[in-house]
Amino acid sequence: MTYENCTLCPRRCGVNRRAGERGFCGCPDQALAAKTMIHRWEEPVLAGAGGSGAIFFGGCTLGCRYCQNRAISGGPVGTPMDSEALRRAMEELIAQGAENIDLVTPTHFLPTIVPALKPRLPVPVVYNCGGYERVETLAELEGLVDIYLPDWKYGDKGLARALSGAEDYPEIARTAIREMVRQTGPVRWEGEKITRGVVIRHLVLPGQVENSLKVLDEIGETFAPGQVLVSLMRQYTPMPGMEPPFDRTVTQAEYEAVLSWMYLNRLEGFTQEAEAAETGFIPDF
Repeated sequence: MTYENCTLCPRRCGVNRRAGERGFCGCPDQALAAKTMIHRWEEPVLAGAGGSGAIFFGGCTLGCRYCQNRAISGGPVGTPMDSEALRRAMEELIAQGAENIDLVTPTHFLPTIVPALKPRLPVPVVYNCGGYERVETLAELEGLVDIYLPDWKYGDKGLARALSGAEDYPEIARTAIREMVRQTGPVRWEGEKITRGVVIRHLVLPGQVENSLKVLDEIGETFAPGQVLVSLMRQYTPMPGMEPPFDRTVTQAEYEAVLSWMYLNRLEGFTQEAEAAETGFIPDF
């Protein structure tokens, strides 16, 4: 795992970030922490009463056109941190009462992050990612991540190409999430909180019910009932410049159609209210 000849994500740019070269993510060879905060808007089974200790990293390996965190995901944004500084930031969040350390979009900085996770922290580590991951990279995290929180955005290759420039997303996500489940095993609970396992997030997109049905079919076919949890999100908030139908929120009928399919696939998890599609829930970067 290195910044030289960088192949951390499926884009496999092969650039030497140590020498100042930049790949798809546009980021250097040092982690960029765009924001550290006690984040209370993650799923309650993760955040608990104390909230998640979120570290939002600048840049992204996916670049979705509708990203709500566009202010930081579009390039090299944030405070440079080496492994020691990152470890201190994690410990400070725990001291503030964080019930986990929530690494948000971390893949392109793993050579800095992995040393910061050793020795193990006293709270669970959450790997919060877009689902577009290499199995070879994830293997380096075995034993260091307690909870994987990946997106499974697309079952439709054309939609993945149009919105994220990643036609290979459906197969990549399926393979990556299988590896995550292999590492953690089934979901484990401690009271009302999850302490280990995989929670798959799926964001319902306006006008794209068929895409959502494909994703839920894939999850149902890939994993046994109860092996993973699904967080069915309806927080899509249209960003400026998006064309129809992506210039609106998800309708009640669209969300209910997808939710019904989730239950037909015997998938367990969480739902989201319409009020979640509000810019007030986007962190102030």
